[in-house]
Amino acid sequence: MFVSTDIEDGILVITINNAPVNALGAAVRSGIVEALDMVERDPSIKAVVLTGAGKLFSAGADIKEFGKTLIKPYLPDVLSRLENSKVITVAAVNGQSLGGGLETALSCRYRVASRWAMMGLPEVKLGLIPGAGGTQRLPRLIGIKEAAAMITSGKPINAMKAVEIGLVDAVAENDVVETAVSFAREKMKTQERRPLAAIEKPFDWDPDWLEEYKVKLINHSRGQESPIRALEAVRATGELSFVDGLKREREIFSDCMKSPQRRGLIHSFFAERAAKKVLFLEGSLPAQVDTIGIIGAGTMGVGIAIACAAGGFKVSIVDSNADVLSAGINRILQSFQRDLAKGRITEADANILGSRVTAMASIDALTDADLIIEAVVEKMDVKKAVFSRLDRIAKPTAIFASNTSYLNIDEIAAATNRPASVIGMHFFSPANIMRLLEIIRTKEASHEALATAVTVGTKLNKINVLAGVCDGFIGNRILKKYRLQADYLVEDGAMPSDVDRVMREFGFAMGPFQVSDLAGLDIGWHNRRREDSIRDPRERYVPIADKLYELDRLGQKTGAGWYQYTPGDRTPQIDPVVEEVIRAESSRKNITRRPVDDTEIRERIIFAMINEGAKILEEGIASRALDIDLVLVHGYGFPAYRGGPMFYANELGLEKVLKKVQKFERDDPFAWSPSELLVECVREKRDVLERV
Repeated sequence: MFVSTDIEDGILVITINNAPVNALGAAVRSGIVEALDMVERDPSIKAVVLTGAGKLFSAGADIKEFGKTLIKPYLPDVLSRLENSKVITVAAVNGQSLGGGLETALSCRYRVASRWAMMGLPEVKLGLIPGAGGTQRLPRLIGIKEAAAMITSGKPINAMKAVEIGLVDAVAENDVVETAVSFAREKMKTQERRPLAAIEKPFDWDPDWLEEYKVKLINHSRGQESPIRALEAVRATGELSFVDGLKREREIFSDCMKSPQRRGLIHSFFAERAAKKVLFLEGSLPAQVDTIGIIGAGTMGVGIAIACAAGGFKVSIVDSNADVLSAGINRILQSFQRDLAKGRITEADANILGSRVTAMASIDALTDADLIIEAVVEKMDVKKAVFSRLDRIAKPTAIFASNTSYLNIDEIAAATNRPASVIGMHFFSPANIMRLLEIIRTKEASHEALATAVTVGTKLNKINVLAGVCDGFIGNRILKKYRLQADYLVEDGAMPSDVDRVMREFGFAMGPFQVSDLAGLDIGWHNRRREDSIRDPRERYVPIADKLYELDRLGQKTGAGWYQYTPGDRTPQIDPVVEEVIRAESSRKNITRRPVDDTEIRERIIFAMINEGAKILEEGIASRALDIDLVLVHGYGFPAYRGGPMFYANELGLEKVLKKVQKFERDDPFAWSPSELLVECVREKRDVLERV
C-alpha cells in the first residue's frame, strides 16, 4: 500500500509510504486522491494531517517516471484537491520535503516540521522549474525575495530557517505527527486560514527588486537557463492571477523539458547514481575502518581530516613540523567553530568532531590506523620514503592511500612489501568541500582495498570515481590538454582575456588563465619541471608561463600573473606587460599571429578534452564515459548543464567532433591524433556513452 490512512477522533492521518524516498509516483497520487475522497464522504472527519513514512516527507517526483508519459492523476490536480479541501489540512514534515514534496506541503493550509526537516525546490538543478505550483504558492506564503532565492538556487533550508521566514508554522520537539495532530485540533477551534491560491500577490511584491535580482542571477548562472526561467514564473505571482500563474508555470516547465540543458543535467543526476555502483567490486567486502591516519597537516591534509571527522572516523593527523601541525589542528577546530556559528551543527556536534581529531608528531604513532592517507609534497622520492616507513610500522591489515595528483602510484606501491594494500585517493581542494574523489586502482590493488576506499568515500559524502594509473589519472590528464590548447591559442594570436571570456561564456566559472592566477603560476612551473625529463620531443612547448614566472609574476598572491591586480581586489586587469611577453615569444618562434575567433577557441579547447577523454576510455583508465563526465563536472568546473565532455560530444554529434579533430590534426599531428575509440564510434554510428 503506497498510501495508508488512519482516523483518530475526527482527524484523518494520511501517510505516504513509497520507500525509499516517498516519491510521488502514480500510485501515491492515486492514494492521496482516494484519501481525500474519504473526507468528502465522511462528515466526521474535521481535519487532515499529511505525512511521510520513515524519516522523510517526500523527495518529490518519482525518477522512474522521468521521460515517460505521465499517468493520471497528475500532481497539480492532486494538489488542487488538497488545497481546496473542506477541512483543515496540516503537513507533518518529518524529514526531507523536496520538489513535489514541498509543493505538496504548500498545498496544505498549515505546516509543522521536525527539527531535522529540510525543505527545498531543487528543480533548477535538473534544468527544470517547479511544475506543480511551487513558483506560485511559495512567494505568496513567504514573500517574493525569500522565495526567489530558494527557487532559483534550488538550495534547501532547515526547519529553523523555515519557521523564521514563515514557511512552517511550528517546529516539533518530539513526534512530528503527534504535534501536527495537536496543532490541527487547536486550529479547528479558530477561523481557518485561507489557501495560498486565494492570496492576490506576494506581500513584498517589488518589480524593481526583481529586475535587480535578475541581473545578478544572470551573472551567477553562467549560461544556465533554468534559474532565469524559474524567476519568470515567480514574477507571474505579481502580474497574473493564481490560475493564470499556474498556466505560465506549466508553459515554462514544458519549455525547460525540451531544453538540451535539461538533458545534460539529468545525465549528471543519473551519472551520480550510477557512480555508486562499481560492477567489478560488487560482492567485495571492505575492511573495517574506524581510525584514519593522515600524513601532512598542510592545506590538503587539513581538508581531508575535516572530511574524515565529519564522516564519523577517528583521525590521527601527523606532521614532523610542529608549527605546521599546530597550525593545522587550529584550522580544523576553527572549521568546526565556523559551522557552529552558521548553524550547520550544534555545540555538542562541534565538541564531538573536535574530539575525533588527534595530533601526532611522528608516523610511528600510526600503528593502529586502519587506513592511512598520505598528503605530503608532490615528490616521488618523498612519497616513496613515507610508504616504505609505513610498511614497517603499520599493522598488517592497514590500507595505504596516496593523495597524489599525478605521480605513478604503482611505483609508490612498489616501495612497500604489500602493494595489494596500496591505492590512490585523490581528493580535490578544499577536500572537506569538494565532493569528487578519484580512487586510483594500482595494478596489484586488491578488491578489498578498493572497496574500502569506496566505502570510506561514500561515508564522506563523496562522488567516487575509479581510475587507472597514468600521469594525471582522469581529471588532470584532460586538464593538461585543456591548458595546452589554451597556451597554443595565445601563442597563435589570441590573448588570455579572449580565451578566458570564451570559456566563461561556455559555462566555466573562470577561464584557464584566471584559474592559473588563482592557484599560483609557481604550481604550474614546478609541474612542468617534473615533466621536463619525460616530455615527448614532438610536443609543442609554450614557455610564456615560464617567462612570467621568471618575472616573479606568480598570480594573485604577488599582484601580477597573467593579469594585473590592485591590492585588495581580485578583479583581473589586462596588463600590457603580458601582451609584450606573448608577442615577443610568438615572434621568437616565427609564428605569424592571426585573429582567432570565439568558435575556434571553444572548439580547440573542448574538442581536445573530448578526444583525450575518448583515449582514456579506450585505454581503460576510465571504465565508463559517465565517470569522465563526473570528474570534469565536479572537479574542474565543466558546466553541469552541458553534462560533461563525453555527453556534450554526443549532443554535438561524434562525426562533427571527429572531423574537427582531423582538421586540427593537419596543423599539429602530435597534439591532435584522433582517439581510435572516437573513430570507431563514428564508423559504427554508435554513442561513446555506450561505454558504460
